[in-house]
Amino acid sequence: MSENPLRDAIEQAIKENEVILFMKGTPEAPACGFSARTVAALQALNAQFAAVDILPDPRIRQELSALSGWPTIPQLFVRGELIGGCDIVTEMYESGELAETLGVEPPADAPAAAADPGAPQSPPLSVENRLG
Repeated sequence: MSENPLRDAIEQAIKENEVILFMKGTPEAPACGFSARTVAALQALNAQFAAVDILPDPRIRQELSALSGWPTIPQLFVRGELIGGCDIVTEMYESGELAETLGVEPPADAPAAAADPGAPQSPPLSVENRLG
């Protein structure tokens, strides 16, 4: 253990959870559109994931960003590795790479990574904005 118990707790959470999302709010009540889109991508794949709300303690965000080298929230980790934030997760979802990274089956209506360019594509992932 280091002299920084909060950083230790974050590192432990990343190690103990195969898939963990540090986000604003909770999966049931995301507190920003970026967190909502990231949760929607994971839920569309029926992925099991842990989530940490960074809003109750601003130090969580500071320590997480110092640890990961990534300045924005949300941050998705898979098997201890930072995958990225909302834009990267959304792009990976749309290409099929997120399902592959998570080791889950893509939904039947998800665009395939090597899809026929003439084939109709599913619309981009969208989330209803219920945040007000």
